[in-house]
Amino acid sequence: MNTKVKHLIIVFFLFNVQLYCLSQNTDYTCNEIVTKSLKSIKEIKSLKYHLKITERGKKGFNYYESNVKFNRNPRLIYLYIKGIELLWLQGKNNGKALVKPNSFPFFNLNLDPMGNLMRQDQHHTLNEMGYDYFASVIEYNKNKLGDKFDDFFKLAGEEKINNRNCYKITIDNRDFGYVNYTIGNNESITSIARKFYISEYMILEKNPKFNDYFDLLNKGDVIKIPTWYCKTVVMYIDKQYFVPVGLKIFDDKGLFEEYNYHYLQVNPKFEDAEFTRDYKDYDF
Repeated sequence: MNTKVKHLIIVFFLFNVQLYCLSQNTDYTCNEIVTKSLKSIKEIKSLKYHLKITERGKKGFNYYESNVKFNRNPRLIYLYIKGIELLWLQGKNNGKALVKPNSFPFFNLNLDPMGNLMRQDQHHTLNEMGYDYFASVIEYNKNKLGDKFDDFFKLAGEEKINNRNCYKITIDNRDFGYVNYTIGNNESITSIARKFYISEYMILEKNPKFNDYFDLLNKGDVIKIPTWYCKTVVMYIDKQYFVPVGLKIFDDKGLFEEYNYHYLQVNPKFEDAEFTRDYKDYDF
């Protein structure tokens, strides 16, 4: 091969490399990244990941880890948590989760996902598993801000988080605080939180005279509720899947909760048997 041909091959190679790099450098704006992420979340059919959780509780920080299998429609959930196994299937078992504990009483239990025994000072329940709940909070606030979006949401560069290349997005709710709210008809802590897309745990924490999320409250009573879900959010949006792989959420006291998704698989194929108690890898 003569020198001229070699030169042409090198030029052609470099040209194609440049085109590839340009095609990957999309230069998304913050708004475009958030919008694309919300769209990607709505298109998810299934998920598999290892979740690490940090949540501020009544006596300090609580730490949890779980391996998660999640199917969206129908909603099917399998969790493995240090010897504990949990299976929840939409429309089955009277809405209860099948739980195999790793300690006394050493037999399977059928537990209400919303009950105190399963919640145990945790910020969320099985109803918030996956990305839909978080996405609904972000979308609500995005729509609420309208033209002021860029005053609150910022693209803070790119980072590698949990072995994934990510966009770093920050949300700064500078006017976060608490306001008085007068309870209406048939309202509970949970229904008020869902109405305003705020944290029910935060409401309960601010109003310690209550101890249940679902009990109906007295109409006309006044409670304190947060003006936003939180004061500050730092979220890491995966550049391939456009879903969060890391979330840090702060209130006026500091870190409120943090979620890290490891070994994330989006839309994996599950065997039907993987959401049954008799699956070969389970021990119910």
